[in-house]
Amino acid sequence: MMAATKRIVFGVTAVTLAGALAACSGPAGPGAGGTGQGAQGAKKDVPKAAPKSAVRLIGDGSTAYTGKQPHLTRPERLKPGQKPPQFVVFSWDGAGEDSQRLFSHFREVGKKYDATMTYFLSGVYLLPEDKRHLYDPPQHSPGRSDIGFNDVAGISDTVDQLRAAWLDGNEIGTHFNGHFCGKDGGVGTWSTEEWKSEIAQAKAFVKRWKTNSGLKNAKPLPFDYDKELVGARTPCLEGQKNMMLAAKELGFRYDSSGVGKQVWPKKTEGLWDMPLQLVPVPGRAFETLSMDYNFMVNQSGTVKGDPSRHTFWGNQMRDGLLQAFDRSYNGNRAPLIIGNHFESWNGGTYMRAIEETIKTVCVKKEVRCVSFRQVADWLDAQDPQVLAKMRTLEVGEAPKEGWASFLSPPSSAAPGARQPGAGNPDATHPDATHPGAEREGAEREGVATDGAGHEGAARDNAAPQDAGQEGAGRPGAARADAGAVTPVKQAELR
Repeated sequence: MMAATKRIVFGVTAVTLAGALAACSGPAGPGAGGTGQGAQGAKKDVPKAAPKSAVRLIGDGSTAYTGKQPHLTRPERLKPGQKPPQFVVFSWDGAGEDSQRLFSHFREVGKKYDATMTYFLSGVYLLPEDKRHLYDPPQHSPGRSDIGFNDVAGISDTVDQLRAAWLDGNEIGTHFNGHFCGKDGGVGTWSTEEWKSEIAQAKAFVKRWKTNSGLKNAKPLPFDYDKELVGARTPCLEGQKNMMLAAKELGFRYDSSGVGKQVWPKKTEGLWDMPLQLVPVPGRAFETLSMDYNFMVNQSGTVKGDPSRHTFWGNQMRDGLLQAFDRSYNGNRAPLIIGNHFESWNGGTYMRAIEETIKTVCVKKEVRCVSFRQVADWLDAQDPQVLAKMRTLEVGEAPKEGWASFLSPPSSAAPGARQPGAGNPDATHPDATHPGAEREGAEREGVATDGAGHEGAARDNAAPQDAGQEGAGRPGAARADAGAVTPVKQAELR
């Protein structure tokens, strides 16, 4: 269960929601509802109109419609010859607020450096231990979860951060529920119908957290989760194919469960496929996934490695991410995708690395640190043929003739003529293939396994740890994996 007693202070300013969930009308105009005292006299005080609430409660009041999400800008289509912006996505698997207070800390970091992010919530973090039987996972008995459940204090803290995060302009996606990995009933073995059940339950835990926790007087989450939920990352990056088939039917718009490289995204099964990416490991001859877990596995193989190496390992991750950023920023401008957990592995060195990366890249010219949903919005607004042309650029490859020439319309086009595909920004380009098709047979070092021989998987929340250790990135975690995970050499990415 979530440790609700230990408090790690980061100096984060408390966020209040006074007035955030309600819009009040302004004062009435002169003469409205009152009688004047003559041409030279002052008007009598006119009572303000009663406030009109923008809140429309949904279901048991756990969620509510409160209007358009604040702090988001409307995506614009690139002009002919315009260089694309450099997108950077910082995302968080699990997204529970525990005693480390890392959710609240990084939410403040995001506001300071103008970065919105995606928080992939694990639904069981809103389900108390005594209601665990309400979770009926595919291929497992009711009440089973590999990441445990939560307590009421932990649910309250997590909801507070989810509420404030959405009002800050961040996205609330899903990391699903029980985090089952491997061949024995893991998510990689689930059918499309089983994925639909898992998704429905992830939604239900968000839409009924008040009833399940007993916190009936708390404020609602300020969004309709049926509409807010448009993307996901699967546990251990497993089960992507069938999950995407289910997600497509349920109205999802993107997925980030794959393993890829720093190139422009394409659509797979009608969803934008925005995988974690292979990035440099400075001083090593291989690349690894752009996630804290994978750096940890390749450096120490344990969350409690040699303390004398902690600073070096954090610097190595930070510098690897910055090298990855530079080759996109100065090259093909492909979005940089980074995954994390709220954890304290190896003394918290990876959290320091992420924060220093945010501070460095999000303030640069033409850089947009945004959520996956915002990237999907931008991609949908573009000419599909322009996106297809940008996808011809390989990792770190800038147009030889410069962006202005590379993205200029053909000279034969009549002035003002509509470019092919311009009327259908949602069109899927013919080269959108099944996830991993372009990667089959590719060989890379440094890709972690899940301990059961699954290659290319970042097990995220299920990192090896000592039993009872705080900072596993998942409230309620109780189990420890035995031994260190050995990096796969020459792993085939699937």
